[in-house]
Amino acid sequence: MGLKNDKLRWQLASGVLRALHLEQLMARYSPKTVMALFNLVNSGVSIALVALVALVTQEAFIFPSLGATAFILFYVPMAQPASPRNTLCGHFIGAVMGLVGLHLFGLQDATSAFLTGVDLSRVGAVAVAMGLTSCLMVAFGVAHPPAGATALIVSLGLMPDLAQLPVLMAGVLLLLVHAFLMNRLAGLPYPLWSSPPPGKGLDPSPELPRT
Repeated sequence: MGLKNDKLRWQLASGVLRALHLEQLMARYSPKTVMALFNLVNSGVSIALVALVALVTQEAFIFPSLGATAFILFYVPMAQPASPRNTLCGHFIGAVMGLVGLHLFGLQDATSAFLTGVDLSRVGAVAVAMGLTSCLMVAFGVAHPPAGATALIVSLGLMPDLAQLPVLMAGVLLLLVHAFLMNRLAGLPYPLWSSPPPGKGLDPSPELPRT
């Protein structure tokens, strides 16, 4: 599985470089270096695009767990947790369960724990939010690890308003659009919605060059 993932990552990086007529980078540098640079550029660009929208609109399109999502989308793009289905549903569950935790403990109007510190009510809110998020992602088959961070961000009071939920999800969608374009540019069959089961529906990947 590790070798297969390495080959897919190399296919992604090399495919994009070929599309951009930058094949000389593949001959000049080791695969690890090429893939590291690929992730440097794409993770940075994707987050910059979302942050730029946040700057223009002055809305909370950007939030910390998107960083982890960006890494997954460009490092293991064909894994099920990186699919649009898992990414969107996972963050949605995390955000909603964060709000549930806030309301259960009467913290929906409280100042963020990042400013006031953590009390027992906040402990209960984050525990409920994280537990329910983990449970529901497993139950519905939409595991996306960064969504756990989204549950904590909301339940700690960083994004406590229900009206922020559509903006939060729009930020996730922007990230997915960029990942879809880059993955398809590389020739990977990145899904429109859900990844195929492991071992099915993947194009054969090229041999990974030796370092």
